[in-house]
Amino acid sequence: MTDRDEGQADESSTTGPAVAPDDTTPSPADGSAGTANGPWDFPQHWTADVLASDGGAVHLRPIVPDDADRIVAFHATLSERTRYMRWFGPYPEMSARDVRHVTTVDHHDRVALVALLGGRIIAIGIYESLRFAGRPHAAEVAFVVADDHQGRGLGTVLLEHLAGAAAENGFDRFEAEVLTENRAMLAVFRDAGYQLSRSFDGSTVHVEFRIDPTEALLTVRNSREVGSEARSVSNLLTPSSVAIIGASADRRKVGNALLANVIEGGFNGPVFPVNAEARAVRGIRAYASVRDIPDPVDLAVVAVPADTVGDVLQDCLSKGVKTMVVVSAGFAESGDAGAVTERTLVHEIRAHGMRLVGPNALGVINTDPDIALNATLAPRVPGPGRVGFFCQSGALGIAILDAAARRHLGLSTFVSAGNRADLSGNDLLQYWDSDPRTDVILLYLESFGNPRKFSRLARRVSRNKPIVAVKAGRSAVAPSQERRDSTLDDASARAVLEQSGVIQVDTIADLFDCATVLAYQPLPQGPRVAIVGNSTVLGVLAGSAGERFGLRVVEQIDLGAGAGAGEFAAALRQVVADDGVDAIVAVFVPPVAVGADSYARALTDATAGSAKTIVSTFLAVEGIPANLTVRDGDGTPVRGSIPSYPAPERAATALGQAWRYAQWRARPESPVVRPADVDPDAARTAVRAVGDDTHRETVALDERRSAQVLAAYGIGVTDFVQVDDADSAAAAAERLGYPVAVKAVSTKWRGRLDGEGARLDLSTAETVRAAFDELAAVTGERYLQVQRMAARGVAAIIRVRDDPSFGSLISFGLSGATFDLLGDHAHRAIPLTEADAHELIAAPRSAPLLSGYRGQAAVDRDALADLLIRVSTLVDDLPEIREVALDPILCSEHGAEVLSGRIRIGPVPTRADTGPRRLV
Repeated sequence: MTDRDEGQADESSTTGPAVAPDDTTPSPADGSAGTANGPWDFPQHWTADVLASDGGAVHLRPIVPDDADRIVAFHATLSERTRYMRWFGPYPEMSARDVRHVTTVDHHDRVALVALLGGRIIAIGIYESLRFAGRPHAAEVAFVVADDHQGRGLGTVLLEHLAGAAAENGFDRFEAEVLTENRAMLAVFRDAGYQLSRSFDGSTVHVEFRIDPTEALLTVRNSREVGSEARSVSNLLTPSSVAIIGASADRRKVGNALLANVIEGGFNGPVFPVNAEARAVRGIRAYASVRDIPDPVDLAVVAVPADTVGDVLQDCLSKGVKTMVVVSAGFAESGDAGAVTERTLVHEIRAHGMRLVGPNALGVINTDPDIALNATLAPRVPGPGRVGFFCQSGALGIAILDAAARRHLGLSTFVSAGNRADLSGNDLLQYWDSDPRTDVILLYLESFGNPRKFSRLARRVSRNKPIVAVKAGRSAVAPSQERRDSTLDDASARAVLEQSGVIQVDTIADLFDCATVLAYQPLPQGPRVAIVGNSTVLGVLAGSAGERFGLRVVEQIDLGAGAGAGEFAAALRQVVADDGVDAIVAVFVPPVAVGADSYARALTDATAGSAKTIVSTFLAVEGIPANLTVRDGDGTPVRGSIPSYPAPERAATALGQAWRYAQWRARPESPVVRPADVDPDAARTAVRAVGDDTHRETVALDERRSAQVLAAYGIGVTDFVQVDDADSAAAAAERLGYPVAVKAVSTKWRGRLDGEGARLDLSTAETVRAAFDELAAVTGERYLQVQRMAARGVAAIIRVRDDPSFGSLISFGLSGATFDLLGDHAHRAIPLTEADAHELIAAPRSAPLLSGYRGQAAVDRDALADLLIRVSTLVDDLPEIREVALDPILCSEHGAEVLSGRIRIGPVPTRADTGPRRLV
């Protein structure tokens, strides 16, 4: 279905409601409207900023009674055909009764959502319960979209969000009545991924479909997300015209540098300086305001004081600018007041369909000769190339661009997002995934913003293009006495990124080292390396550095210090022809009197056309020097160019990183597994029975309630009963069956090294009574637990906790204070694939204890993997579950038995990658 077809489909199907709160108050950055105590009582998370299929932003929210005038005005703009498609008749005016019906809804049996642009309703979607027709779990759905906004995919977006709201309210099916001639409307339902059931009645078609998120539905949803977000970034990076707001004739000012860089970069479109006090800047006519520019403006680059950006914004909104790059500082980075200003800026920009880069940004670059845009403050930028680069810090961005230029690393595009208030690295990933000019993606990240979405996108993009990332700072939860193992060390953080195929490096130098081999050389086909050079020491250093990445030196040719260029070339031809070699490291110290040029020519000539991965070390030569460069017709370095590193260790490390990535990409793609026997509704019922205040604070479920939630996902906790006296303990033991254990309930006594918190292997009523009395006296606890004894095995632990950088992480390790102190737990991001689960089990250093260490029987790893997948699915389905701890799990050759399960619930993260598409 084309975009136009999708828009025609928006012209609709049945009767129903609509949505919206008052747009005069800026919404928070997370897209919610109003507050929980605000004037309109509706679920705040139903409010969202979304992207249309053309990349423009639209504000979505539930309808409210105050929208009456807006609805009437919206209806008046609809064409006769659109009204006919929606209401099956002319319907020229809405009656007061109909307006009340549409705008006064209960947000349960009747839900209406409106899409707004600049405060004007441009689309409405509604569902109404069919319980009065004897179908309590079904609802009738309908949409209508303004004629000038049809073809933008708004019908599909409304359908997604209405389905999300309906599912929350207990509905599982939508129905619709569609005119037979309205084929495009039927295409909206079908192409959204739903399995349709249709029946015909003369001029209408009755459509029914389940709204549960099937794999097909999620695939289609994600595909639409890719398209809309990529187009949104394309609007930024391929403008037809640019306005520099704050352009100045004073060479000391930021506005002067921006204008100079845009002009000197050769931008292939009109450039409009905006300066209220100058008639011209740098010889180009200036305008007092963006409003005064006679031609359209796609991109506005803003360099004015923070307290005047609001005025500039209003001018840009009036002008219809698509994207703003704000280099001005003084927003969230400056304190609370600046953060409020920043949120207001983002709200206004999105409400009017725009996107924002910044504030506090360095700017953007597109080296495509057809665009030639350098809208940055950087004094030096790299030439064209095949690498896309995203960073946040403006100051660091200048250093990054300078370093890339010095190393001859060409870029396709570059974005410095500053405070990343709107456009983020996730948006750029969507764009670069389909950009034919980008082969390698580089990220300098200070945070992930939406960690779950980053993981999902990176996992997909890395299958086609390598992503290399520097993560600034430690990605760890602050350690505490009670939660030592919650801290992610560097190795675990790297494992979480590698799970998605991301190559994590530690420094900018490492980033460029890795990027040059990925950008200009093929991926290694294996770990076998030949080292050719005239220095044994350098060769040994290269071999040792590569070993930690799994590289194996299978041949080392030392030509000696006096070898000439011809001998060098002959040795290279020998290893190029060797089928037992996958990669070549050339390490050469050119004679001072001769220089490096003849040896560099020997290297390029001898290896020309080779499919092997080749890196080199010519001491003190870094990047892609001219004598090792293969160029296309435009003079741009292309594949076949040979990167040179100033030290052999760096050459081998870059090659090793490429080999690790090649291994990851060569593995069969493992899908996210969802067990068939899970019951999300039962789990939600158990969670919500705790009370209505869990959305404001974190609450620990008791073990009984935790066990109910876990059982809904097929995670059985060994039978237990909580008792308060010895006789009750004995009675419980009789019911459970001997042998049993009597255990303290509080975490203070659980898992103690001295074992004082439990009495085990009790086989009679007398021993149970005695154990209860003794343990009650030792612990001082009134309530104790009687539990059936589980089969002996290796004790393990599965946990889920929030990490500020990565979101919800699942960890696995052996249980006990010793392993906690050593931090021997491996981490992965949620949701898990089957391969993730098995890798997680094998990752801790103590994992050999699960494999039959010193004659012990190997445990059932498949049972452990199944447990991990079930926990991952539970947390993925119920984002209000903030923590899970299964500790201990006794693992044996016969399976894995959970002795204790504890759950904490709390506020759902506003940036969770769950539900319908939205900007976060």
